[in-house]
Amino acid sequence: MNRTESFAGEALQIVRGARSGVAIAVAIHSTARGPAIGGCRIKEYPSWRDGADDALRLSAAMTMKCALAGLPYGGGKTVAVLPAEGVRRRDLIVDIAEAIAALGGRYRTGPDIGSTSEDMADIHRLAHGWAFCRPEAQGGSGTSSAATARGVVAALQAGVAPGSVAGLRAGVIGFGSVGRLVCEALLERGADVVVTDVDSGLRPVAERLGATWTTKDLVRERLDILVPAATGGLLTAESAAACGASLIVGPANNQLAAEEVATVLRDRGITWIPDVVASAGGIIHAVGREELGMDEAAANAKIDAIADTAGAVLSRARDRGLTTVRAARELAAGLLG
Repeated sequence: MNRTESFAGEALQIVRGARSGVAIAVAIHSTARGPAIGGCRIKEYPSWRDGADDALRLSAAMTMKCALAGLPYGGGKTVAVLPAEGVRRRDLIVDIAEAIAALGGRYRTGPDIGSTSEDMADIHRLAHGWAFCRPEAQGGSGTSSAATARGVVAALQAGVAPGSVAGLRAGVIGFGSVGRLVCEALLERGADVVVTDVDSGLRPVAERLGATWTTKDLVRERLDILVPAATGGLLTAESAAACGASLIVGPANNQLAAEEVATVLRDRGITWIPDVVASAGGIIHAVGREELGMDEAAANAKIDAIADTAGAVLSRARDRGLTTVRAARELAAGLLG
């Protein structure tokens, strides 16, 4: 059964853009704590239904992320399913803004795969201000990369005893904007960092920072820390069974291919800090600065508190014999009431 046939959230809107002809799915999982928020993903999928399924899955994760981060929002997601032949960008952004505006403020969006801060500025203008992470020059908080990386480092340090990464071997999968910043932070703290990315052109940048570049599968390498910073679904039952890391924490969304993978990791003694905890820094900074009236210091303090949330998840999992994803879900459920 497809998730679109068994959706447990509040609303799923699927429209075909009047200008672009693109299928646009907007999922609202929960507004129990406030308006739903979630990024705008623009990419190719095998079908519109696959895109809608992704929106549903990601919106549920956003509900957990917002609850665990202590934000007065619920979870949502926009997915625009690109056709193979491409479309006019301007038409697509206007269609996405129109779809969001039709929801009457129940959902606000931000950048994700395939969308930018500039796109958010257009959506903000066209959809009654219901978009964040606009460029700073246009009154927004700018890119969320630095805040996301800060949150990953906070979560990571909660999982390292006694809290220092100095002398530890860390592997970073994905050397995009967030992966690079996490790499820099680990190097500054004395870790030995090895990096991989599908784009070999990033190798000189990584090596200038002091990291080691590799083409090996870092999931199977002997590591103290593994940082998934690329796309989701990295951890399957098979890869978890072969994983050589002691601690896994990173910004990639939906790192587990299936929830039972968390059991494999737990049973092998591998600590996994759920991505809904570790990747919350970007959303905390964006809504904190643009909607909740926080200054930079207050937003950063709330991001740093991700360490406390990660610690609470790990303690609950350890004390009750749970997987960390189950512990995180129980904590979130308590916050959702």
